[in-house]
Amino acid sequence: MRVYLQQPPSGNESPRYVQLSLLPDLLGGWELLRETGQTGGRAQLRRELYLQQDEARHAFEKARDAHIKRGFQVVFASGEPHP
Repeated sequence: MRVYLQQPPSGNESPRYVQLSLLPDLLGGWELLRETGQTGGRAQLRRELYLQQDEARHAFEKARDAHIKRGFQVVFASGEPHP
């Protein structure tokens, strides 16, 4: 499961973006990857680990919704996480 969000550019700055990915890990858990940054600039990557798929999905949806409330727009969204 993946979603790419982007904030409209302000002035002559490049737009900011957030990419959220929900993936199964090799030990049976789930990881939420949060990549944030400015288009064409440096990015920051955070990784959160979850034991249960439901917990991970809830964190993914909460992060997505929080960014949408802050003015980010969904540019790309794909599928369901694979068990």
